Amino acid sequence: MKLGQLFPTLQMRHTDIEITGLSADSRAIRPGFVFFALAGVKQNGAAFIDAAIAAGAKAIVHDGEGSLSLDLSIEDIKTKDARHALALAAARFYANQPETIVAVTGTAGKTSVADFTRQIFDHCGRHAASLGTIGVVRSDAITYGALTTPDPVQLHQTLDALAAEGITHLAMEASSHGLDQYRLDGVRLKAAAFTNLGHDHLDYHQTLEAYLAAKLRLFNALLPLDGVAVVNLDAPEGEDVVRAATSRGIACLTVGRSGQDLKLLFVSQLGFDQLLVVDWRGERFEITLPLAGAFQAANALVAAGLALAVGEKAELVFEALRHLRGVKGRLERVAQVKGGLILVDYAHKPEALEQALLALRPFATGKLICVFGCGGDRDRAKRSIMGEIARRLADEIIVTDDNPRSEDPAAIRQSILAACPGARDIGDRFAAIKAGVDMLKAGDVLLIAGKGHETGQIIGNVTLPFSDHDAVQTIIAGGPL
Repeated sequence: MKLGQLFPTLQMRHTDIEITGLSADSRAIRPGFVFFALAGVKQNGAAFIDAAIAAGAKAIVHDGEGSLSLDLSIEDIKTKDARHALALAAARFYANQPETIVAVTGTAGKTSVADFTRQIFDHCGRHAASLGTIGVVRSDAITYGALTTPDPVQLHQTLDALAAEGITHLAMEASSHGLDQYRLDGVRLKAAAFTNLGHDHLDYHQTLEAYLAAKLRLFNALLPLDGVAVVNLDAPEGEDVVRAATSRGIACLTVGRSGQDLKLLFVSQLGFDQLLVVDWRGERFEITLPLAGAFQAANALVAAGLALAVGEKAELVFEALRHLRGVKGRLERVAQVKGGLILVDYAHKPEALEQALLALRPFATGKLICVFGCGGDRDRAKRSIMGEIARRLADEIIVTDDNPRSEDPAAIRQSILAACPGARDIGDRFAAIKAGVDMLKAGDVLLIAGKGHETGQIIGNVTLPFSDHDAVQTIIAGGPL
C-alpha cells in the first residue's frame, strides 16, 4: 500500500512510498514500516524514533507540538491524535473484515455475551467467531489471547485473517480501555450492546463518570447511524446508553425485565436449568436455558438481542438459547456427580466470587460448596474479604492455592481462613478439588473458583501445568493427577 493511500486526507512529500507494515513498537519495525510514536503512561514513543528509523521506518506519525528533525527521505506526519491515526491506518492497511461484526461492552458479561452470540450465529448457519478475553473462538478451535480488546494493528490483522478464512459473523468484546484508546476505531459494526456498569478499572479512569463515558464511545462515536444499539435496560445506566444512541438517531433494541423489545416476563428454576418466558415484539417464547444464574439469563438475552438486531430469525435465535454452552471458565458446568453439579468459574475478585455464589444458591437444594484461593503478589486486602464472602454465602469451604507466585502459600491461605473459621485448609489444589467432589451429594453444588480457563499454576516464577477442568475429569475417572 502507498503511504498516500494510508493517510488520504494528509498532505505529504512522499505519497508514493510503498508501506509494508505499521507499528507503535519500535522493536517490531521492519524496512518500509510506519512508526507511530505514541505517548504512553510510562514511556513516550518519541524516545524510540531514532531506533525505528534505524530499523527501516519510512514514516513517523506523532502528535507533538512541532515538526521532527528527520532526514528528508523520512516522512514526518503530525496528527491531532496519533492513537486515533494508528487505528484508522490499521483499518486501511488490513482492509478486509467479516461482513457482520457486533460488539459488546459492560463491566461484567462481555465474554459470555460475545461467545453466546457466536453460538447463536453458528446455530443460524453462519460462519462465526468471537473475539475477546479468551482469544479468538470458532466452533472448532480456540486461539487464546491476552487482551480483551487487542491493539489496533493486532485487531485489524485478526479481522483480515478471519475474513480470509470465510468468517462472515463476528462477536467481539469492547473494553473501556480499548474504547478510550481508540483500539476499535475503524471496525465496521452492525450492532453494539451494553450489559451493565460496576465499580471497576477506576485506577485507569479515575471516576465512574469517566468509566461510563469510555463505554459510551461505542454508541456515540463508533456505531454507525444505520447500526442498532442493544441495551440491557435492567442496568441503571441503560437509559444513558439509550440517550447516547438515540441522540444520533440510532435505533435501539432494549432487553430485560424492563426491556421494550425483548422482554423477560418470567424466570424459574428447573433443576440446574432455568425456564425463561420472553416476549419478542408481541410474540411469546418459552426457553429452557441450560445455564445457572440470573446474570447468565441476562447475558443470554443480550446475545439474543444482538443476533436479532442483525436480522437473524427469532425462532432460530431462541432455539439456539436452549443449546447454549457456558463459556470456558465462566460459571461453566463441567460435570454432574452423584446428583450434584460441579462448576468452574474465573472469579478471583471479591465481587465476582460473591456474584457467583449468589447466582448458584437457588440451584443448591443441598449444600453449596466452594473451593477457592487467592493469588500471591497481588491485592492482599481482598483475601479476608473473599474469606468473609465465602463464610457468608457457602455451606462448605475449602481454601486452597491459586497462583501463590513468590509468596508463602500457607500464609496466603491463613489470611483467607482468618475470615472464614471452620473452612478446610488444603493447599494442594488437586487434593482440594477432590475433597470437594468427594463431599458431593444429590442437590449439592460445587463451585471451583479462581482459575477458570487457565491451564497453569504459578509457583515462584515457574508456571506448572494445571487445569481445574482436567482435575475434575481425572477425579471422576478415579485416576491420579
